[in-house]
Amino acid sequence: FLLIGLIVMAACTSTHQKEDSLKHAFADDFFIGAALNTRQYQGKDERALKVIEQHINAITPENDMKWEKIHPQKEAFFFDDADAYVAFGEEHDQYILGHTLVWHSQTPEWVFKHADGSLLSRDELLARMEHHIKTIVGRYKGRVDGWDVVNEALNDDGTMRESYWYQIIGDDFVAKAFQFANEADPEADLFYNDYSMNIPEKADGAVALVKGMQEQGIRVTGVGMQGHYGLFNPPIEEFENSIIKFKALGDIAITELDIDVLPLPWDNQGADVNLSAEYSEGMNPYAEGLPDSVQAIQTQRYKELFEVMLKHADAIHRVTFWGVTDGDSWKNGWPIAGRTNYPLLFDRKGNPKPAVETIIELTKAE
Repeated sequence: FLLIGLIVMAACTSTHQKEDSLKHAFADDFFIGAALNTRQYQGKDERALKVIEQHINAITPENDMKWEKIHPQKEAFFFDDADAYVAFGEEHDQYILGHTLVWHSQTPEWVFKHADGSLLSRDELLARMEHHIKTIVGRYKGRVDGWDVVNEALNDDGTMRESYWYQIIGDDFVAKAFQFANEADPEADLFYNDYSMNIPEKADGAVALVKGMQEQGIRVTGVGMQGHYGLFNPPIEEFENSIIKFKALGDIAITELDIDVLPLPWDNQGADVNLSAEYSEGMNPYAEGLPDSVQAIQTQRYKELFEVMLKHADAIHRVTFWGVTDGDSWKNGWPIAGRTNYPLLFDRKGNPKPAVETIIELTKAE
């Protein structure tokens, strides 16, 4: 009788975990991830830690592995925060992603220019790229599970962005980055990551980019689709069509998911961090709290997205939210500083919003 009782208790505990935890509810489908800030993986944010420990089994560093933070000067690497991040992921048995090795933004000027301001040659920049990638990936070989190798190399029409990487090296700079990352850790997952990947032209450009590398024998694990979405955009059909396109390339990660509830100063739903607009009260309508009616629309939006992701769970590697709680989100400051936004699944106190129960319920119907 004691044994039977223990078995029943274990079964009840497992069911309770599935009902209350995103990572357990989706355990048979894909990882549930979050981008963590420095205080969170240093253990200084108890509110967020409770959410992370209960719901999250994949992590991304929000800023501390970007070039300007980890390699601020030519001969100076700063590993303290990145080391703490990796140790946190290991302690909590999480999938650990490195973000990001090559990006046009948050990269110091010295990477591309000589002291006199002139641009480096192709060979000089390739050497700096290789040194950067192999130093960082090599340091965490066997500990970091995957890398966003190249971030945001495409324009929305699918052409190559005219970044310094492209101008100096050429359109093979992406392939070179993946080559160097693979040489540094042949076992790590290697992703190409970009925003607005729902746009058909951009999705087609990403397919051509990744497929072209794979046909050359360069290892690319898959594609990261940044999910910086709004209440009504992009159309859910575009989202699903891009997933279908990327399936043929390997794993798909929904990498930076949030649903913005505030008005945008332009039609574009993208995530270009270089864009900004001036503050006005009309652009900050929910400073005192999110109306239930708007939260209901957001909940439905999350439901629709997760229905599609569950439909294609065989191809989805992980779904990562860009932040833990609403108060952590970059959307409070972009593209207009000083606003109060509510784009994530957990409120500013770390409490689950209605969308959490709604998407967990989807797993019970599988």
